[in-house]
Amino acid sequence: MQNEQMELMQRLRELEFAAVELNLFLDTHPENQEALRDFNRVACELAEVRQTYENKFGPTMNFGVSTSKGRWQWIDGPWPWQVGY
Repeated sequence: MQNEQMELMQRLRELEFAAVELNLFLDTHPENQEALRDFNRVACELAEVRQTYENKFGPTMNFGVSTSKGRWQWIDGPWPWQVGY
């Protein structure tokens, strides 16, 4: 696996973790504007990093969330959960 691919996948994991944590926090603190700004910033960066990863290395999610270009790429390895192991 390429170094760039591993770095992008790690960044995706970090951003996904942050998005989930902020989502959970906002579930109990819906009026917190700082958390909402943080969530929106993380969500935008997550979308950008995911798009960059998928353009270079293929889909990261299945079931209609990520598209494949030219051919079905989901079977190409390593799969996202295999990166770094």
